[in-house]
Amino acid sequence: MKKRTLTLEHALYALALLAALGLRLLHLGRMPLGDIEAGWALQALQVAEGGRPAVGANPAYVHLTAVAFFLFDATNFLARFWGALAGSLLVLGAWFLRPSLGRIPALLLAFGLALDPALVALSRQAGGPMLAIAGLAACLLLWRDGRHSLAGVAAGLALLSGASVWFGALVLLLALTIQSWTAPRPRIDPQAQAPDAPSRLAWLRTPGLAAASASAGVTVLLLGSLLMLSPSGLPAVLGSLLDFLRGWWTLSATPLWRPFLTLPAYELLPLGFGLAGAVRGLLARERRTVRLAILALAGLLLVLLYPGKQAADMGWVVLPLWCLAAIELGRHLDFEGKNRWELAGVMTLVMVLLVFAWLELAAAISMGLTGELARMRLVLLGAALLLLILSLLLIGVGWSGAVARLGGVWGTVGMLSLFTLAMATGAAGIREPRTAELWAEEPRPGHLELVEKVANDISSLNAGLDRSLPLTIVNLSSPALVWQFRDWQVETVTALPAGDTPELVITPFDGELSLAAEYGGEPLVLREVPDWASAGLNGWLKWFVYREMPMLREDLILWVRSDLMLDDPSITAGP
Repeated sequence: MKKRTLTLEHALYALALLAALGLRLLHLGRMPLGDIEAGWALQALQVAEGGRPAVGANPAYVHLTAVAFFLFDATNFLARFWGALAGSLLVLGAWFLRPSLGRIPALLLAFGLALDPALVALSRQAGGPMLAIAGLAACLLLWRDGRHSLAGVAAGLALLSGASVWFGALVLLLALTIQSWTAPRPRIDPQAQAPDAPSRLAWLRTPGLAAASASAGVTVLLLGSLLMLSPSGLPAVLGSLLDFLRGWWTLSATPLWRPFLTLPAYELLPLGFGLAGAVRGLLARERRTVRLAILALAGLLLVLLYPGKQAADMGWVVLPLWCLAAIELGRHLDFEGKNRWELAGVMTLVMVLLVFAWLELAAAISMGLTGELARMRLVLLGAALLLLILSLLLIGVGWSGAVARLGGVWGTVGMLSLFTLAMATGAAGIREPRTAELWAEEPRPGHLELVEKVANDISSLNAGLDRSLPLTIVNLSSPALVWQFRDWQVETVTALPAGDTPELVITPFDGELSLAAEYGGEPLVLREVPDWASAGLNGWLKWFVYREMPMLREDLILWVRSDLMLDDPSITAGP
């Protein structure tokens, strides 16, 4: 048996995987779950507690998370864990593309997938589309590698991961259709004997199809029913298809500009080099590049046409863009025979000028673009870009065209890599204070941890322990709030009888209490949404640089019975 040895290539793939895990797992449980995320997490919690809830169209997430809740505890971290893990393992898909991309472009692709803001953000959403994206991608790569049974397992996982898998499948079907329309027709010799017409059912004899179908069926049966402990998850495969079809006649609340703005706002590196690679490949009629370009185009067309679109659907476009960018960057690896110090000098010059230009843009935007200082900053920005162009032209004409090209390309890659990493930390919610992101589900949760902290302070003061007082939620529908207080004794009602005197009550901001006892209330943020509609030109520019946007907030009121308040003379501190 041939002994396998670890190489530098293996170490770099491991580094890419560690980078992906770090961005996806760091502070994963710090941000409260939103209403959509909490809805999925609450289903998983009910299954973990032995209940038989009506499982939604994402049974893979619900059942896998239920197992994690059962073995450990119901936390925000575990509620988002499986999506983060799937998004991290997606990086290893680049390994399977080495024969077609090349070793170094595939390695560049791995790091791109690890740091990509879209994939990081989608990986950190509980019940989000990442299981579907990773499952379908793994199915295609494993099938291409000849591992048909494992491809069937991945297909079963994808089928159980919500309506997003049908969006991705339709993108593939649309891409294949466009490719068949645009492919050149073979010339037919009229004197040649016509071959026998293939049977319409010939595809059923595809090698490996039976093994893949069997493993996919077993996966759907076992995971969809959680070993028959939660059989209500089995119809969810049909339910996810119905959800996707319903999106064709149900208009989404997501405006058209939002998914398309994600590309220039987050994906400058794969967008710029991916477009360059697509144009080069189309002109040269390079088969793999044409296929990837058609796949990205099919994703864009479907996002444009699908009424139920979400920003997360652009995740299906980001993947082929990164492949195109990796192929294009692979064409700029001809360093042999070039002076390393010359290349390093040109790359440094390009990065310094681009960083300087970005800082001048940020300074001008922070000044409002109207004052004399702001105009001076814009002049310096233009001068830096002009100096960059002239420098590369002079180096190319008077020194070396190859050095100018390589230095310009990889200096730009260095700057855009910093931009990508910065956008990834914001999209992941790692940075503080929280920023307004296009990938986040809206409305996003407010500071629900503060609501629970105030309630815990009252409980500890009066009962000596956290989460010891009963809590009543009145006329307020919020799965995020129910999840936040999942360890409390919570009662949800539409109204309270006048004679009741509950200890802690949560109502909407405009809610009033007309009860026998006296209460004191404190307003806190329940949920918030960026005020995209009122942002002018300067507001959008400020958002592009700083990711800042005014927030529209919905508040709640936490009411505390007066005899439980600290200033009540009858209260004695608990142990």
